[in-house]
Amino acid sequence: MRLPPAIIPHTEEVLREILRFTAPADSTLSRYFREHPKLGSRERGVIAEAIYGLLRNKAVYTNFTESGVGAIMRRMTLLGLTDAVGADSLGGVSEEELEWLSRIGQIDREQLPPLMRSNLPQWLFDKLVARHGEEFVLKLAAALNQPAPLDLRVNTVKATREDVITALAAAPILCEPTPYAQNCLRVVKKPSLQNLPSFKEGAIEVQDEGSQLLAQIVGAKRSEMVVDFCAGAGGKTLALGAIMRNTGRLYAFDISEKRLAKLKPRVARSGLSNVHPVLIAHENDAKVKRLAGKVDRVLVDAPCSGLGTLRRNPDVKWRQLPEAIAEMNVKQLSILSSAARLVKGGGRLVYGTCSFLDEENEDIVTAFLANHPDFSLVPMSQVLEEQKIPLEMGDYLKLMPHVHQTDGFFAAVLERKK
Repeated sequence: MRLPPAIIPHTEEVLREILRFTAPADSTLSRYFREHPKLGSRERGVIAEAIYGLLRNKAVYTNFTESGVGAIMRRMTLLGLTDAVGADSLGGVSEEELEWLSRIGQIDREQLPPLMRSNLPQWLFDKLVARHGEEFVLKLAAALNQPAPLDLRVNTVKATREDVITALAAAPILCEPTPYAQNCLRVVKKPSLQNLPSFKEGAIEVQDEGSQLLAQIVGAKRSEMVVDFCAGAGGKTLALGAIMRNTGRLYAFDISEKRLAKLKPRVARSGLSNVHPVLIAHENDAKVKRLAGKVDRVLVDAPCSGLGTLRRNPDVKWRQLPEAIAEMNVKQLSILSSAARLVKGGGRLVYGTCSFLDEENEDIVTAFLANHPDFSLVPMSQVLEEQKIPLEMGDYLKLMPHVHQTDGFFAAVLERKK
């Protein structure tokens, strides 16, 4: 069925705003859809798909728009919509534009220059090539430029993985266990989950397999005291609470009241009673100091560039700047050092990011260990064996989308000497 011609100006209008990169693309899209309630669900879906496609392929599309008819922004919009639904589904496209779209469609993108083909900004492409080589980067970029699959975490407080597979099959929604995380399911296609009994009753949460693995390597045990130091909206907190079998005390620290407010209904739905959200002013808050030397395990899922999540948030690569990452490195080390005070002798501190940049990962851990001789690195190979996770790693967890089909994640496990 052909879409109404109005879909083109709507997409162009929201694209203009998003390409200013003053706010995350998902929040700009959500606000635009609230302001235009007459757009139906199909139209909203097509606009969103076109926008995310444009953000993933911005370097290629910008090059393509340099030869064509009409205004550049309209040409960008047409390319995004054509990739989303095909030119035949669009109303209001001229013969000249259709001819141009047909010509563009015949270009072999594999023959484009490597930088353009990667659809990465120059600074990031150069940095990654210097570290990993061009072939690796092009494979990584190809994976980052695909939409992420829909992963679920089964809440074992409420259900088993088999229970959920059966319940979803009745919907009917097909899913299959993923290879690494013990309670993860990957859903075929991307159905709406909000109205499913399994979701409403708290048996499932949407969470990438990599994020689930980060919670799993914390190694939290029943009746321990655990802190999720940068809890955010609490995806890893909920995973930790279930791993602890709803026992012990699990503190969810965050500096954002808004993020912690989003956690509360999720905790209620999960059936967990061991989660205690705590609003802190900063990493050196008195509420943090009160727990000094008392905590068995601390997870620091540090604020980072977010470059490992480009499959979900493709605008990040265009919004993120090298100088902002340098400022973040100072914050990352400060947060890790503050969180370390909580860990008791023999306890563990886990540092993680959703980034694949050394300066946010290994460099932070190296700097931390240089200043904290009472901590030592636990090889990730040992941790994975302890947790029975079938992954081959060295000292660190390094998950890559093109290798592991997860978001890009890094983690290090540090143990305080007794």
